[in-house]
Formats: sequence, structure tokens, C-alpha cells
Amino acid sequence: MAVSPSGAMRKRKKRMSGMSWMFIVLIVFFVAAAGFTAIIKPIRQNVRVQIAESRSKSYAGVPSFDTAENGAGVTFDNVEPPGSPADKAGLVGGDIITTVDGQAIHSDDEMNDLMVRTPIGKTLDVVYLRDGETKTTKLTTISRGELDSLTSAYRSRPEGRGQFGYDGEGERVAIAGTKMFGVKLDEIQQSRPADLAGVKTGDVVIEFDGIPIRTPEELLSRVRRALPYSTINLVVMRDGERLEIPVKMGKQ
Repeated sequence: MAVSPSGAMRKRKKRMSGMSWMFIVLIVFFVAAAGFTAIIKPIRQNVRVQIAESRSKSYAGVPSFDTAENGAGVTFDNVEPPGSPADKAGLVGGDIITTVDGQAIHSDDEMNDLMVRTPIGKTLDVVYLRDGETKTTKLTTISRGELDSLTSAYRSRPEGRGQFGYDGEGERVAIAGTKMFGVKLDEIQQSRPADLAGVKTGDVVIEFDGIPIRTPEELLSRVRRALPYSTINLVVMRDGERLEIPVKMGKQ
């Protein structure tokens, strides 16, 4: 049966040429590329800002700040590395910083913003709480490079790290009749320094070689930084009694 010219034209109109498909693919590609650029550009800008801030930001020498209960200030788990600003200032994990350089601090965001604004090397007046008591100290900030150098030197020190015979998570517990906290030991390794010295599972550590211990992280940090084969004085609470136990450290 013959096909009219108009019918042939209608059939040709329904078919798309290879050039048309290529044109559509190119349009889709460029639209997708534009969308990807719109998404990735702010991310790149944010990364650049974070890098710039990290280079100009002041550091105190604690892993991170956390908002304390009821917005009473900011706290932190431990002080590290040795020789950091917080270490020199006498701060320890569990302290609550309430005021820095005359500015009241209520959250970790406020504290981080303050550290970004603070010039590197500036000495700050710090007000903090420990065991319910208000204390003051001075903290001189350092750069990220200085912090990294301290960390590297500590990790590669020739003396090595101390071994205590306790690597558990521990539990932060309140000391009855006081506003003090300590760390309850959940596991003592047999035939290691702590065990040989008479430290027992369930003891609550409140002091390690003269340093107040208020968090499990601070305890482990102090154990690692103790000099191998040195003798440290451990203070624990056991059945409501305060005990002082000399412990000769081992080496990791």
C-alpha cells in the first residue's frame, strides 16, 4: 500500500536524529555540572575558611571543649600534651572554665569563637571551678604549629611512656561527703605496677603524682606521661578511707 508524502513526513518528525540526542546530552551535562559547582563551591570556601582559622586560631592544649551542665561554663576531658598552655596553667580534666579574659563563657561555641579571636601568644586571665571552688590562673595561648611540635616531641620522647597496669575506661564517681569526683578503677592487670603496689579494682583514684584526677581521660593521660621506672604517689579512696600508695611505674 502506498504511503502518502504527508504520512512519510509525520513519521520522520517522530524520529530524532543523532545530533539532537547529542545536543540533549550536552544540555543535561552542563546543567548537572552547574549544579555540582553550585554545591561544591560553598564547601570549598568553607574548607578554606576552616584552614585559615586553624592557622590563625589560638590553642589552649586540650583535645576539645564541651558545654558544662546548665551552661555553667565549658569543661574538657584532659590536658595534653605536656607543656601545653592548659598544662602550664595547672588545669586538669573536669575543671569548668567560667570566665576568660573578663568574658563569661556559657558554651563550647563561645569558647571556640573566643579562641579564634584571641591573638596567638596572648596571656588570658582564666576563672574556673574545681570541686565546687572558684580558682584563677593565667593561660598563654600558642599556635597550631607550636601545639603540633609539643605533641610530636612528647610522642617521640626517648624515655618512652609509663606503664601502670590499668587501661580500662573507668567511671567518674562522686566522693561521698565532698564536692569532689574521682575515677573508679574497673580493672587492674595482674602482675603489673598497680597490682604489685596493692591497688585494687574498685579503688577510686583522686590524685596521681600530685595531680588531681577527676576524669578517666585525665588518669590515662597522666599514666602515659609518667616517666618509666619512676615512683609516683597514688591517692585513692577505698571503703571511705583515703589511702596513699607508692607505685613504681613500668614502661610501655
